[in-house]
Amino acid sequence: MTRSLRILLVGVLLLAVFVYANNASSLAPAMSGKPLLLAHRGLAQTFSSEGLTNETCTASRIDPPQHGYLENTLASMQAAFAAGADIVEIDVHPTTDGHFAVFHDWTVDCRTEGKGVTRAHTLAELKSLDIGYGYTADGGKTFPFRGKGVGLMPSLDEVLAAFHGKRFLINVKSNDPAEGEMLGEHLARRSRADLALLMAYGGDRPIAALAERLPTLKVMSKATLKRCGLAYLGLGWTGYVPQACQQTLLLLPANYARLLWGWPNRFLDRLRRAGTDVFIAGPHDTGDAGTSGIDDAAGLRALPAHYHGGIWTNRIDVIGPLVGASSR
Repeated sequence: MTRSLRILLVGVLLLAVFVYANNASSLAPAMSGKPLLLAHRGLAQTFSSEGLTNETCTASRIDPPQHGYLENTLASMQAAFAAGADIVEIDVHPTTDGHFAVFHDWTVDCRTEGKGVTRAHTLAELKSLDIGYGYTADGGKTFPFRGKGVGLMPSLDEVLAAFHGKRFLINVKSNDPAEGEMLGEHLARRSRADLALLMAYGGDRPIAALAERLPTLKVMSKATLKRCGLAYLGLGWTGYVPQACQQTLLLLPANYARLLWGWPNRFLDRLRRAGTDVFIAGPHDTGDAGTSGIDDAAGLRALPAHYHGGIWTNRIDVIGPLVGASSR
């Protein structure tokens, strides 16, 4: 073996030792506290995900109700916080009279007795609708929430006023940059302390416009996730957190998170120090139309031991008590 080859092999060995030691999760600083729980749409009715597409009317396929809460309502948000949520995710649509309505669907046809695109209505028109009208667990034989949802669609301002000091993740439902600009102007009226409690995600174009208007707001889109992911895969082994991964928001599918340098503890510690909130969701399937969550005890057990990052859940009523019990 030549001297130059020996030097090369020693260099490779030293580099391998450095990469291992620098990314070994077991060598990361000990993390304390319970995971941060993010409740998707508050406390909501569950439904089958079989054959789910972006066009599926989920209200027409709910499971037999286990509680009386409807997603994106003040009552469902209150119940989510009471169950242990640290953050509640809500969906917003601009209205024709300059407000933002908190409602998931692109049209009102599925959940309500109304017709048409959600954002083509005034806030007063939306508030007059029964948002429980379309829910059924038996193919339309009975409608357990019909008549109980009139006036329950809140505005974004009502939500933030009702839960002062609470954290929210706002979902922008379009890919219209004008909506990001409008939301930015709307939120810019709030104090710096209030803005620090908010995050937003959605289409690339409105999120880019929102970030330009409010540079300190933590945001996420497919574009921001891609920029951060590629940069970190290329440089994260050194311990460096790229600018694209700083002061932002990351939602990671459970089956992809393990590919990240230093996952879980090293990675979480680095991103926390960089001011980024990291949430792990359920495994991603390319056929999924929605975001699966950590929604049962099995999903919770599948997380890394002593996991203390964020958790995205569709079942805060299940996960909240389990996490609370495990942290005591």
